[in-house]
Amino acid sequence: MERAFAESGTWPSRALRRASYSGGMPLSGPLYERITTAPAVPAGLPMVVALTGFTDAGSAVSRLVDHIRTEHEPNPVVAFNADVLFDYRARRPLITFDGDHLVDYQPPRLDLSLVRDSLGQPFVLLSGYEPDFSWDAFTDTVVGLAEGLEVRSITWVHAIPMPVPHTRPLGTTVSGTRSDLTEAHSVWKPHTQVPSTAGHLLEYRLADAGMSVAGFALLIPHYLAETDFPAAAIAALDSISIATGLVFDSDTLREENREYLEKVDDQVSGSDELTTMLHNLENRYDAYMAGSTQAQPIIHTGDLPSADELAAELERFLANRPSGDEDRRPGLG
Repeated sequence: MERAFAESGTWPSRALRRASYSGGMPLSGPLYERITTAPAVPAGLPMVVALTGFTDAGSAVSRLVDHIRTEHEPNPVVAFNADVLFDYRARRPLITFDGDHLVDYQPPRLDLSLVRDSLGQPFVLLSGYEPDFSWDAFTDTVVGLAEGLEVRSITWVHAIPMPVPHTRPLGTTVSGTRSDLTEAHSVWKPHTQVPSTAGHLLEYRLADAGMSVAGFALLIPHYLAETDFPAAAIAALDSISIATGLVFDSDTLREENREYLEKVDDQVSGSDELTTMLHNLENRYDAYMAGSTQAQPIIHTGDLPSADELAAELERFLANRPSGDEDRRPGLG
């Protein structure tokens, strides 16, 4: 089916209904703007969701978004209104001071775009900041847009800190309605409560609407969670590829990761405390893998922590995380 959604002149009633209110509180403007010069979007494409902020351990999602925007030149179809959805005081946009004047203000960006992968395969990308406000309006709108586009699947990724070693491949936990992905690639299936994100709520609403949706939580070494860890972005791309069949060239990221790991190894070798911690994590990993009877994951992981350990690690991460999406600290922090 090649119905040109961007040129149809109609928008899902769900999106229109939610575009003017949220939970009884008036919005300060429309929730989104339709890009009149946008290309036609065929029906039946996969949708990828990448929202930055909150628990973006290793800068996985922010690097993923930067990589796709730089390498694949998305064509925006819908631009969401930051003045409605974004808390500027909690996550300050960047502006450059150039000697004696200000230049290059970088406003927060959240849009739905048409993109092509490295093989030219089209897909729909919802990328940018995680909304701070109007979650019901936002998620209802995105569900309506997904229904209007008749997307065949929705895949989203986020990253959380875990006590696992960087010397072993990263693991994933998979949620959603695609049992094939969960059974084949989810290396940890906890029963626990964690702070939610807009992505979680969106997955919940999409599943409730009967759509095919998968969420990948990347399990990032906790001691690298506040750094810009290229392997995290690589793992995000790999997860999307497994779920959608899309192909991405990650050679640049892999070269960055080799250089990054050399610096990490130098720091670990210079600290007895870090060396001991790493050996303990490796021993737990290897013991787990030796006795594992689970299906082969996309990216292996080790002996995974309990729900209490996860909650404690998330609390530590959130207590020390940067105040803005763009703040990234190199090294081991």
